[in-house]
Amino acid sequence: KQRNCKKLNEGGLPTSLRIRLMYILTILGQEKEGAYAVTDPDGQRALYLFEEEDDAERYAGLLEAEDYPEMTVVEIEEKVAISACYEYNYRYVIIKPNDFVVPPIDYDNIQTDKMA
Repeated sequence: KQRNCKKLNEGGLPTSLRIRLMYILTILGQEKEGAYAVTDPDGQRALYLFEEEDDAERYAGLLEAEDYPEMTVVEIEEKVAISACYEYNYRYVIIKPNDFVVPPIDYDNIQTDKMA
């Protein structure tokens, strides 16, 4: 008797069982001290979660061109990052491969809560 199986992704696991990795930015050498976040005019902070490592690296380069400290890309599980955002009352933004993001000049910061 045949049974229906869930469609498998490229890694051989059902998508629901696969760990999804994202990428965040931190200051080089201070990876455990906090992650790069933006703040809106109302003071609400948001963590950028990049789906692609290359996109995170490009964004880090844009920050460094604006005289930011040297940044590094850190791989993190999506669920861990989102849970930390809820714990520290941060919003989060998932940056998809086709998204175009430019660093805001007035409302960005390195958050100091140890969430990542």
